[in-house]
Amino acid sequence: MKLFCFLFLFFTLSIQAQFQINGIVNDSSNKPLPFATIKTSDSNSAITDIDGKFILTISAKTSSFTVSYVGFQSKTIAVADNKKFYPVSLSQKSDDLKEVIISNENPALGVLKKVIANKNQNNPQRKLHSFEYKTYNKLTVTANPDSIDGRIDSSAAYKDLDKKIINVDSSDYKFKEIISKQHLFQTEKISQYQFGNNKLKETVLGTKMAGFKQPVYEIIAFNLQSISIYDPKYELLETKYESPISNNALGDYNYKLLDTVSIKGRDTYMVYFKYKQKRKSGLEGVLYIDKENFAIAKAVMRIKGVLDISGIHEFEYDTAEKLWFQSNTTFKIVKGKNNEDIKILGGTIQFDADSDEDVEPRKKVASDFTYLISESNSFDVHFNTSSAIKNPSLYIEIKEDANKKPESFWEAYRKENLDLKSQRTYLLLDSLSIEKRVEKRLGIGRKIINGFYPIGPVDLDLKKIISYNNYEGFRLGLGGITNDRFSKNFRLEAYTAYGTKDGAFKYSSGAGVLLDKSTNTWINAYYTDDVREIASTVFAVDKRVFKIYDPRPINISTFYEYSGWKANVQTKIIPKTEAILEVSRNFIEPKFDYLFNLNGKLYSSYIMTTAMLSVVWAPFSGFMQTPTGRTESDKRFPRFTFQYTQTLPDVLDNDFNFGKIDFKTEYEKQYLNGQKTSLLLQGGYAFGDAPITHLYNTAPNNLTKETIVQRITFAGRNAFETMYFNEFFSSQYLFFQIKHGFDRITLFRKVRPSLVLVTRMVWGNIENPEQHVGPAYKTLDKGFFESGIELNKIYKGIGLGGFYRYGPNQLTRFDDNIAVKISYVLDLGL
Repeated sequence: MKLFCFLFLFFTLSIQAQFQINGIVNDSSNKPLPFATIKTSDSNSAITDIDGKFILTISAKTSSFTVSYVGFQSKTIAVADNKKFYPVSLSQKSDDLKEVIISNENPALGVLKKVIANKNQNNPQRKLHSFEYKTYNKLTVTANPDSIDGRIDSSAAYKDLDKKIINVDSSDYKFKEIISKQHLFQTEKISQYQFGNNKLKETVLGTKMAGFKQPVYEIIAFNLQSISIYDPKYELLETKYESPISNNALGDYNYKLLDTVSIKGRDTYMVYFKYKQKRKSGLEGVLYIDKENFAIAKAVMRIKGVLDISGIHEFEYDTAEKLWFQSNTTFKIVKGKNNEDIKILGGTIQFDADSDEDVEPRKKVASDFTYLISESNSFDVHFNTSSAIKNPSLYIEIKEDANKKPESFWEAYRKENLDLKSQRTYLLLDSLSIEKRVEKRLGIGRKIINGFYPIGPVDLDLKKIISYNNYEGFRLGLGGITNDRFSKNFRLEAYTAYGTKDGAFKYSSGAGVLLDKSTNTWINAYYTDDVREIASTVFAVDKRVFKIYDPRPINISTFYEYSGWKANVQTKIIPKTEAILEVSRNFIEPKFDYLFNLNGKLYSSYIMTTAMLSVVWAPFSGFMQTPTGRTESDKRFPRFTFQYTQTLPDVLDNDFNFGKIDFKTEYEKQYLNGQKTSLLLQGGYAFGDAPITHLYNTAPNNLTKETIVQRITFAGRNAFETMYFNEFFSSQYLFFQIKHGFDRITLFRKVRPSLVLVTRMVWGNIENPEQHVGPAYKTLDKGFFESGIELNKIYKGIGLGGFYRYGPNQLTRFDDNIAVKISYVLDLGL
């Protein structure tokens, strides 16, 4: 027992032997000095951040620390008992930078010019034809319990000498209790990186995620920071910034030589950099540059805005290759200046908005102390290897048994054993996940986002339950598709619907067989009897988008019926693509006054046998191979969609001979401040004898009513809000749209809409107009133009937009060129 007490006392003293102090370093005018060097009397060291702040680990033996900054007089500060915060003010020297001047110009510029000139000799992906290494990564969402106010705030009232507690606020206390025992989230992975033929691939050998038996693969693939410091665009949190060592960096950044320090026994320049343009986001940080070969020996990259994000790269010097090779990386996110709630990793970490309503400074809450940190260390490095890279088009591949590794696997690869807090995190989050059915709820949430709700072995299709349009009236139905509980290699799907206005039933049934899981290759067959909007463009490879309502079809009244079969193969076998090859035969009957005139013969209905190839190509996206198949985990723009449709003459009673070529190009740019720019270029060309049902209407969405109020309807996604239904038809067209959405603006306390500016334009033409008998329409030879403003999410997702029609097809009456639309944006919070 005495031995146990002694060991316990020794352990307690050991814990107390090291602790942290913090402070800030300023100049004489109280301006922060970023990246000042701090060294303790017992050889510990640190540097200040961009705001001049520092955190320093000291021991009981530490008597003082010294702060130095190039151009300033160093200062030694004595460490006092029970003092944790140290403000330090440095005085400027008169002989600023004389000891490190390289030329008559800014000495830092001279260093950076040599860094840029020698990049190819110092960049491993340029100097070496191949290499491979392994990494151990640990990502944690946590908080420092010492930073949180752990008191239970209460107020008391006395009446008749009886003390009564009337208010207790213990939320911070409870949070501190939790964070003292465990982290909020934690995941580990072991990866092998292989480089060859100018491609870098990550293969995940093992993965472990607290609270999940089946890992969330999107989190594993989330790109937090650039792997290479030499990339021309450096990436932090999936946002790319101009690198401080890119070829054009000298015009974009200011540089300052701070100091000369030793790293791994080699002398380096310590250079501070900051982006010049204040209106645009840019990096700020410090580079440690080898004096001999001008390679990067260490780098600190940081963005400070709505979030405070930093990435640190550390390197080891290989004497044989004369090369600095990356050994460790650290990525960290803490709360910045944000007026919006920001969710990262699907809400795993959330930073609450700052409130502007309080006159007094807002009291800090738990989210202010929460941070995400990801640390990786490299090992087992080999240069100029000869092993071939399997599936090099994939940027990440997760092994089938990656989530089933025994504890001995992790113990062999971890740099150090998990501490007690990390061990508890796995145990507590795993048990909490089982208790709260987290994985099951996450699975249900994912399916709801795609418009399905699982009921046993069947996923109920939520889009089929109810909808409305001007032809069918209310469309009531039921549909679904079998899921993995039924079979992983075979699926059945079907739906049936009834229109209350047209009084007709519609239905479809089909089946699919999985040919290859790794490339998601399926062969499918269906029989369908349904209706479709005339002259509409549907890309077969477009992802299904689920909405509580589908706004534009509400206003459509002109449809055609199609009944018949189709068979297709869908696959991702070609790198960075998804393709569908389909053959179909349908009986077509227009449900409006229309006849097709082919060489004097009038058709009121017809048969079409067609072959179709639809391909979406995402050359800049990253694709991930998981045990469940291949997915686009890192969606990047631009992306391109191509579709070719051709009727098959004299095959299965086909009536007409025509072809259609359709394409679209999409681009999106999202910003951390909440803004978003999107561009869409789309076009189509129908040639041969194509009936109006299979031409182009260019997505009109305006009713033919007398007044603006009568025309108020729901807005479409990429529709012309001022173009009337059936007003224009084309056999070829070119459409362009630009949208820019701003961050939400506060009009009133609970009225915070997001402002979106929209401009659309389209040009078109129709060949052989004499073939189309019945409907009156115009053509788009001179173009059609509209612009508008959307105020989305004004209240509980409901918004309002106004649009104006102008240009050659502007109408005579001013009111007829204006459209007012209601929008609804559903935020599932998933």
